[in-house]
Formats: sequence, structure tokens, C-alpha cells
Amino acid sequence: MNKQSIPVQKNQQYEVVFEDLTHEGAAVAKINGYTLFVPKALPGERGIVKVIKVNKGYGFGRLMERIETSEHRAEPPCPVYQQCGGCQLQHLNYDAQLLQKQKMVKDVLERIGKITKIPIHPTLGMNDPWRYRNKAQVPVATREGGLVAGFYQERTHHIIDMDECLIQQEANDRVVQVVKDIANQLQISGYDEKAHKGTLRHVVARYGLVTKEVMVVLVTRTAELPHKEQLIKQIKERLPEVKSIVHNINRKKTNVIFGDQTTVLWGEEYIYDFIGDIKFAISARSFYQVNPEQTKVLYNKALEYAELTSSDIVIDAYCGIGTISLFLAQKAKHVYGVEIVPQAIDDAKRNAKLNHINNVDFAVGEAEKVIPWWYAQGIRADVIVVDPPRKGCDQALLNTIIQMKPKRVVYVSCNPATLARDLRVLEDGGYQTKQVQPVDMFPHTMHVESVAVLELKK
Repeated sequence: MNKQSIPVQKNQQYEVVFEDLTHEGAAVAKINGYTLFVPKALPGERGIVKVIKVNKGYGFGRLMERIETSEHRAEPPCPVYQQCGGCQLQHLNYDAQLLQKQKMVKDVLERIGKITKIPIHPTLGMNDPWRYRNKAQVPVATREGGLVAGFYQERTHHIIDMDECLIQQEANDRVVQVVKDIANQLQISGYDEKAHKGTLRHVVARYGLVTKEVMVVLVTRTAELPHKEQLIKQIKERLPEVKSIVHNINRKKTNVIFGDQTTVLWGEEYIYDFIGDIKFAISARSFYQVNPEQTKVLYNKALEYAELTSSDIVIDAYCGIGTISLFLAQKAKHVYGVEIVPQAIDDAKRNAKLNHINNVDFAVGEAEKVIPWWYAQGIRADVIVVDPPRKGCDQALLNTIIQMKPKRVVYVSCNPATLARDLRVLEDGGYQTKQVQPVDMFPHTMHVESVAVLELKK
């Protein structure tokens, strides 16, 4: 489509009907074949949109007025929902969110993976889809009138100052507000991202859903934490549930939250939590699922799909801190876990010890290199479980799985597009996808996790 044939103009208004949602939560409208993406609208609605950006093949619009409203529209309970970029779907009722996520997985598997005629089950959601996140990482800045702390406005680095976040555990909200209040009293400055000045960059709060233990992490630009003793004393007094206060130093001009240096200011190095019967030690920097309630649902489904017997050998690629490995070890003969992050493997070994689970081995390295080495040592996996990052599995790992020929592959995915791509590779290599189960780990956002199971064709 050349510039002359684009049927819309910037700043003009048009009446449209919305057809679908993108994986980022924007509604899709067509004007004479030209696609317009519009946040906060819903499929089936009719409205007036203002065009705010025009590209060659698609544009972006803003919803100015709704003429017809979807029966699935909900009133967002969050007071800063319109500004904040944390959630994308509070304006869609929860049952419809679950349907939308199932549809998204199905559409992507068909379009990218050419995978049809298999059950894509209804999304497993939460009974209460609020207050589920056990970790808050909140940026802090100084404005006129003192410190502000909250999440970024959508597509900006402008902090929306907030008192609470409705998808956070209330314990985390309390930590952020109390630390902001104490730091304000002690006149500790917030971070200025542009000038790379100021002290307090982030307040990170971690909460054990079962144990109720709380960790506070103060991330600063400076090695020195002003009024340190006073800060610790007041946090302990005002937040008696806190078990650990940690200081992390990040001197770099970056939007990565943590720096390399971490010290415990007071209390324990770890807090603890449970997923099912398994206990986990969580440090300031540990990767730990942010919705443990739904993690249990996800892992139980992975365990069910693995169909393990007491004689099965399992390989867990991308094992992280051993979360899935330790679940699998309850049913398998032996589990081998591999992960590229050394600290995660240290955590995995610690968690195995913590739970007296002895039929697991963990190795640091790239799965696509370690697994062939295991194979050369005579280790033969009956089942391989993969839980890769958003970019999906490395091609070399997929090739290794195809060569190893385990009877079953369980694929835990946080990105339907890379899941579809990888399932196609495995299907072309002799596997058949049997079923896929979407799980809602992050209500009110567009993210969806899935568990797929493949079996080796006879």
C-alpha cells in the first residue's frame, strides 16, 4: 500500500467496527482494508476513532466515543487503569478474557504451526483473578512534593504514582507505600533516569503466599544508602512481617532493575514459599513464578501430560530454580535439569536439598549442548520437558530431542507464537501434538501460558 492509497489521515476521525484483539490487547478495525489498532476497545463494538499514527500497512487510533458497547465490557476497578501500562484487559470481563486467550492460542497454532484438529482446552483461570502477584518491582522518582512510586504509563517511562495495584498482593503494596513514606521523611532522593542522578531507583517486594514472609529490596544508584540504620529500624517497626531487608547497587545507566552487587542489610538471605508440597528458598534475585497459585495448576497439568511411571528418566530443559524438576521427581525414577544461569542452578540444588529430593541432578549450561553430552554418556530420556523463555526453544535443542526420540515431550510455553513454531518442527521430526491446555497465569493482561504434549509417532 503506497502513501497515496492509504485510506485514512492522521488526526481525522472515523466510525469503525472492531473485529478482534491483538496479542498486545488492542482492538483491530479495518477501514477500506487498512488495519487500525485501537487500545481499550473490544471486538463487536462500534465507535469513533481518531487516527494518531499512520504507517504503510497499518495505523494506530484512539477511541473517542463508543456507539455500540460489547456485552463483555467490564468497568475497570483500578483508578489508574487508563494511564498505567501494567494491565491491558481490565475492561473485558474475566470469562471473556479466558475465552480470548483460548482463541489466541488456537488461532496462532493454526496460522503459524499449521496445527489443527487437536483439542485446545478452555483456559484454566482463577476463582479470584485479583491480588495474585507475589513480587512488585516499583520504580521511584522525585517530583515536586516528594517521592513518587508506581508503574510506568503505557509506552513511556513516566511513573504513575499509585497507592495500590489491584493485581499485587496487598503485602507488597504496603511495603512500597511504607518505604516511600520513610524515604520521604529521611529525604532520600528518587532516581532521575535522564540525568542519571538520585539515590533510590526501585523498591522490590517479595511475598511468600503460603508462609506470609516478606522481603524488601532497596535498589540504589549509589553504593551508600543514606540514613541506613534509621531506614532499617523504621521498616522493621512498621512492617513486622518483614523477614529480610536487602540492598542492591545498580550504578549503570540502564533500565535493567538489578545491579551486580547485593548485600543483606538485616534478617535472612532467603524467604520461603510452597508450590503444592514443595518448599522453595527465594533470594532477592531468584527467579520464582509470580503467581504460585496458578503455577501449581500449570505444573500439575505438565505432570499429568508427562504420564510418568516410577521407571521413567526425565530431562527438564530450561529448569530454572528446579520448579518443574522437583514436581516431576515426585513421580519419576530420575530427573536431569539443565539451565544456563549459574545462580538458578545453585537455587535448584538448594531447593532439592530443602525438600530431601535425591533423584535429581542439575547442570549449568546451554540445553542444546548439555543434553547431547548426557546422551553420549548413555542417559536416555523417556520424557523431555521444556519450559523455554519467550523466544522459544533453540533449534539445536529441537534437533537433539528429535534424535533422542523420547516417547513424550511436554512443552510449557509463555508465548503461543514460538510454541506454534516449535511444535511444527517437532511434528516434522516425527512427533504428534496430542492436546494443548492454556493456563491464565496473569489475569487482566494479554499473557497466556500453555502446556502441550507430543508423542512419538509409532
